[in-house]
Amino acid sequence: MNLRLDFFQRPDVLLIARELLGKRVSTHIGGELTSGRIVETEAYRHEGDPSITLHLQRKRQQAQALYRAGGHAYLYTVYRVHTLFNITTHDAQHPDAVLIRAIEPLEGQDVMLRRRGLAKPARNLTAGPGVLSQALGLTPALNGERVTGPHIWFDDLGEPIADEQVVASSRVGLEYAGQDAVDLPWRFRLADSKWTSPAK
Repeated sequence: MNLRLDFFQRPDVLLIARELLGKRVSTHIGGELTSGRIVETEAYRHEGDPSITLHLQRKRQQAQALYRAGGHAYLYTVYRVHTLFNITTHDAQHPDAVLIRAIEPLEGQDVMLRRRGLAKPARNLTAGPGVLSQALGLTPALNGERVTGPHIWFDDLGEPIADEQVVASSRVGLEYAGQDAVDLPWRFRLADSKWTSPAK
């Protein structure tokens, strides 16, 4: 069942980040279909999160996509190389988002391998936000697009994820935003997945 916009337009970004675990994300780009089961996310919230304030200052132009109602893609580059795939949540007045950090490949693995320049499936195919965007064919050209199709969409696979299956820990690469941002346990991973990005 496709996730509708109202799934992403709820006010609790932490809940949305947690509930995206086990969901399927799909892309249809350049006539090629790829998909993966989400195994790792990070939440970013406008309240109590210094990293968002700094990000809005640093990425002023691209970050305008954060001021769209929940259910839009926010795609931007880091280090001029990697594209990070976020989904806006809540409403247009609250720049909250979920970063998709890792997926377990499902459909179109041959396409993913070609895009990544790899010979066979391995953890580094989609374990990490930059590489999963590359595998799914996501670029900043899709910044601001709805995540309800035709290029990006999410499905509920009917897979219940129990609390004991989820590891909550600090987010990655936020030292620049100070210890308050680093200490927030807003990174969510499936404990038994080999496809999550490396632990800190």
